[in-house]
Amino acid sequence: MEQFLKLAGDLLFADGEVFQGYMGSHMVACVILFVIGLALIMFGGDRFVDASILISKKLGIPQIIVGATIVSLGTTLPEILTSTTAAFAGKGDMAIGNAFGSIVCNTALIAAITQMCKPSKGVERSSISWRSILYFSVYVVVSTVGMVTETVPRWLGVCLLLGFCVYAFLSIKLTGGESSEEEEEVEGSVPMAVITLVVCAALLFLGSKFLVNNGTVIAKKVGVSEAVIGVTIVALGTSLPELVTAITSLVKGYADVSLGNIIGANTLNLLLVVGIPATIRGISIKDINSFYLTAPTGLLVMLVLILPFWFKKRGYRIQGGALIAIYAIYTVLQFTVFTVK
Repeated sequence: MEQFLKLAGDLLFADGEVFQGYMGSHMVACVILFVIGLALIMFGGDRFVDASILISKKLGIPQIIVGATIVSLGTTLPEILTSTTAAFAGKGDMAIGNAFGSIVCNTALIAAITQMCKPSKGVERSSISWRSILYFSVYVVVSTVGMVTETVPRWLGVCLLLGFCVYAFLSIKLTGGESSEEEEEVEGSVPMAVITLVVCAALLFLGSKFLVNNGTVIAKKVGVSEAVIGVTIVALGTSLPELVTAITSLVKGYADVSLGNIIGANTLNLLLVVGIPATIRGISIKDINSFYLTAPTGLLVMLVLILPFWFKKRGYRIQGGALIAIYAIYTVLQFTVFTVK
């Protein structure tokens, strides 16, 4: 048991070279840890949604607001911590790839699945208007600077962190002016729900790390290339909390939480996942060809997601189908044209 826990710690916190060392004789342990990671994410996602909904109902906060703030911050923790670690290791390019890749995955895959299964209805424009405007404004600035200069400089990283402060302030300040769902008596206390959120956020992070790290080891063992690992395991792995939260919210009948979570998580991917490493030491975009594809795709899929809610206050199944089609084309292009060998 002691050796197993040591192995778990090494695979959770150590770098890729350590993974390589364990590939040969510890594959069974890697598979076990991979399954444990999946279980942690499923359990954490389920409890995270329950605690968030309890808080929203106790405080009279609309579900979409909770999804765009508390839930999105918790589910974005894997990306935030991964990008910070990458920055200190001198791998800032991984951070921006993780951020923009997660935006595409969150929107064109996760949000698409929820809209295809159960389109959101009755979403007030006031709940998404300023968040959408802020998101698109920041997205255009970051992607334009990145494509023109092939970097995300420190000054922009500082601006992104300041933007997060503005986002957090507006999320709290403007909540009182947005419509709230009909009050409903629910059992439980707010302090215990907050504690549950913290614990579940930790479970989501640990589960994602187990999945990504051990999944990488397994993939390398069976001969999958570095490029394939980056596009699939890392991008999807760090977005798994959003996926589990979306599915859990859908099953429990809280589709607005899923929508708010996607909008909030995408915004935090820009403000924190890019902002933190850029502030630490700046980001150099080495794989610029892939970024030329990913940046416009991220803008396109968010427009497809947001516009129906902006004008019609609801989503559509065909909207979800279109997003999945875009994601499929994007993935094929990454593999066949833009992936750097």
